[in-house]
Amino acid sequence: MLIEKSKERIILGIDPGTVVMGYGLIKETGNKIELISLGVVKMNHLDDHFLKLQRIFERTTSLIEQYNPDCIALEAPFYGKNIQVMLKLGRAQGVAMAAGLAKGLPIFEYSPKKIKQSITGNGNATKEQLAAMLKQLLKFTETPEFLDATDGLGVAVCHSFQKISTAGKGKSYSGWEAFAKDNTKRVK
Repeated sequence: MLIEKSKERIILGIDPGTVVMGYGLIKETGNKIELISLGVVKMNHLDDHFLKLQRIFERTTSLIEQYNPDCIALEAPFYGKNIQVMLKLGRAQGVAMAAGLAKGLPIFEYSPKKIKQSITGNGNATKEQLAAMLKQLLKFTETPEFLDATDGLGVAVCHSFQKISTAGKGKSYSGWEAFAKDNTKRVK
């Protein structure tokens, strides 16, 4: 009798920031997830914005080389009133994406509201509520120094939950033509 091994994948979640970047890594085996690591990259000591971007790229690359994730999930910048802050966050996210793309990894993006909704059931949950739920889900007790670490971890868990919740539901298609061919009654 052949027993099929549950597929494993490692997900790197990143909460990009130019002062503190949070990250979390989980291992997903079937429908189970477990914590591998979480932490932050502090950049408040760097004055130059481009040095901060270089640090994000280098640290993301280092995490990829150390843990060999199968994909990267990023928190999308939220829309605020300050254009300069949005520009800096977008650059931070882009640099983290570039590090993953340079290593050939697929990139996924989730809004803060989607992340909170998928983990706590409330899209308006606080960072503290998100951290508390992650501690329960992944059974860890230490409280990270910065909530950015649990935010990064939350992105990874959110990505895992998308796969788990859609497992066995539907099929993915390579494009519109493939979808239309399989769904002639649904396409007008």
